[in-house]
Amino acid sequence: MSKTKETTKTKPQPAASRGEVGPSLRGCEILVAALEREGVDTIFAYPGGASMEIHQILTKSKQIRTVLPRHEQGGAFAACGYGRATGRAGVCMATSGPGATNLVTGIADAYMDSVPLVAITGQVPHHMIGKAAFQETDIFGMTLPVVKHSYLVTSVNDIARVVKEAFHLAQTGRPGPVVIDLPKNVQQDRTHPVFPTEVNLRGYDPDKRASDLELNEVIGLIELAERPLLYVGGGIITSGASKELREFVELTGIPVVTTLMGCGAFPETHPLSLKWLGMHGTPYGNWAVSGEFKKDGEKVTPIAPGADLLLALGVRFDDRVTGNVKKFCEHGTIVHIDIDPSEINKNKPANLAIVSDVKFALRRLSALLRKRALTRKFEKWHQQIAAWKEKAPLKYHVGDDVLRSQHVKDFMGGEIDQVIMPQYVIEQLYELTKGDAILTTGVGQHQMWTGQYYQFSRPRQLLTSAGLGAMGFGYPAALGAKVACPDKQVIDIDGDGSFLMNVQELATAHIEKIAAKVIILNNQHLGMVMQWEDRFYGGNRGHTYLGDPLNMKQIYPDFIAMAASFNVKAERVTYKRDLRAALQRMLDADEPYVLDVTTPYTEHVLPFIPAGKTVAEMMYEK
Repeated sequence: MSKTKETTKTKPQPAASRGEVGPSLRGCEILVAALEREGVDTIFAYPGGASMEIHQILTKSKQIRTVLPRHEQGGAFAACGYGRATGRAGVCMATSGPGATNLVTGIADAYMDSVPLVAITGQVPHHMIGKAAFQETDIFGMTLPVVKHSYLVTSVNDIARVVKEAFHLAQTGRPGPVVIDLPKNVQQDRTHPVFPTEVNLRGYDPDKRASDLELNEVIGLIELAERPLLYVGGGIITSGASKELREFVELTGIPVVTTLMGCGAFPETHPLSLKWLGMHGTPYGNWAVSGEFKKDGEKVTPIAPGADLLLALGVRFDDRVTGNVKKFCEHGTIVHIDIDPSEINKNKPANLAIVSDVKFALRRLSALLRKRALTRKFEKWHQQIAAWKEKAPLKYHVGDDVLRSQHVKDFMGGEIDQVIMPQYVIEQLYELTKGDAILTTGVGQHQMWTGQYYQFSRPRQLLTSAGLGAMGFGYPAALGAKVACPDKQVIDIDGDGSFLMNVQELATAHIEKIAAKVIILNNQHLGMVMQWEDRFYGGNRGHTYLGDPLNMKQIYPDFIAMAASFNVKAERVTYKRDLRAALQRMLDADEPYVLDVTTPYTEHVLPFIPAGKTVAEMMYEK
C-alpha cells in the first residue's frame, strides 16, 4: 500500500479559506468535536494516563458512544469489525506505551486487508518525547510499515486539520489505517480551532479512472477469448462495486472466482460463481484459473486447460491464492485493474495493467458493452466448469481417522453416528439463518470451513483477518460489527485456540449489551498447525495440544463456566442430535451467547494446495 508523505504542519492561510473558526477549546475538546464532525458514532477506547483527558470529554458527547474493551487489541479488532461491516472508518483509542503497542496488531490487520481505521494514541508530553519517560513508546515510528499515514501532533492548532485529513485518507482510494499520536500537553493546550471544510493533500489523488482506450482494449481481449474468467477480491467490496460486477457478468457471461476477502462480492448461489480459490479454495475455482492436471510421481499431465484470459479486479495476487506464482494462470493473458499502482506487477506481471477505481472501470465497461455487444457466449467454457463442479464439489464425511480417534472414545461414548463434523455446523447455521447473517472468524481451520460452507450472497458478510491472519480477531470483530449493524445476526465462528486469545471481550459484550454470538468449533488443538504437522512432520505434535494432558477426557478450558463468570449465556453440544436445537436457541437469544461445539481433532481442511506448490499438487479428497 502506498503511503502519503504529508507533514503535520502547514503554512498559515486566511481563516475564511481554511474552514470554520470555533470557540476557545482545549485540545481534547477539539479532538472530540472533530470526531463528531466526521460522523463518528462509536469509539472503542481503553483509558490511561496519556488519554484520560480525552475520555473526560467523551463522557459529555451526545453523539459518540464509547465502548470500553477489556484489552486494547480487542478494541482495535472491534474497530476493524466496524470498518469492515460499514466501509466507514472504525475508531479506536489507547493510552501511550503498552496501550499503544497493544493496538499494533489491529492496525496491521487493517493495513493488510485495506480496512478504514483511525487509531488515536495518547503520548507523553511533548517535552518528554525521546527521554524514555514512563509509558513512552515511539508509536509513530513503530507503526510506519503498517499504516497508510501517521501523525504526531505537536501543536494544538493542528488537531482539527489532522482529524479531517486522517478520515479522508483512511476512507478514500485504497482504504487503510491512520494513526494520530497526541501528546498530553497538546490535549491540554487551548486555542480557537479552525475546522476545515475540505481536504486538499498535495500529491494524493484517490480518484483514479481508467480511460475508454484502456477499457476498449479489455473488451477486445474478451472478444478474442474462449475461456475468460473474473478473479475478484476485496477491492470490489471496498469500492462498492458488487452491483457493477454483477451487471458486467450478466452482460458477458464470464464466470467469477473470488479471493477470501472477496467473498460476497458476487453471490455464491449464482450459477456463474466458483466461490473462492487458493490454498483452501474450491477445486473447480483453482482449475478454472490454471487448468486441471494429473500428477503421477514427478510426471504432470494436463487434462483440461484453464482460463486463457484472466480479468483480475481489486486483487493483489497474494501467495495464499497463487501458490507457485510462476505457474498461476501460466498460459493466460492477465488484465489487472487496481486503484493502487504499487500492486501492479508486484507479485504477478500483467499483460494489460490499468490503475483505476474498479467501480468506475466496471460501470464504464458495461456502458461500452451496451454499445459494442459481445458475440461470444462461452458455452463450451460453461460446460467445462459445470463438469468440474460435478467432479469435485466441496464435501466431507466421517472418515476412518475420526472413527479410530480418541475423540470418539473420550467424548462420544462410542456413538459414532453422533459425531459433529465442523463443516456440518456451518451448513446448519446457513440453513437456520437463511444465509443472512454477518459472520466473523478467528484464524485457522474454522476460518476456512466458514468460507467454504456458508454461501455468501452480499458484500460485508464475511469479516475475517485474511492477510495478517490474526488469531483472536473473531469475537471482538463481531462486537464491532454488531454495534455497526444492530439489526443483523452477527456470529463469530471460532476455534478454541483463537477464541481464548481475546475471551475477555465477553465482559465487553455483557456490560455494553452487545448481542454478538460465538460458535466455538472446539477440537482441543491448534487445528491448522496440527494439519500441517500431519502432512509434513509425520504427525509429530509440536505444542499444538490445547487441552489438559492430565485429564484428556474433559474439555479444557471450560468455556461454559468461563462464560458464566462473565454473566454470558452458554452451552456445550457434543452429540449431533442436539446441534440444530442449540443453534436455534443461540440465534433466538437477544444477548451475547457462547455455543461450544465438540468436534473431532483429526479432520483436515480440504482442498489443500501446499504453500508454494501448484494446482497440480492439490489434495481435494481424503
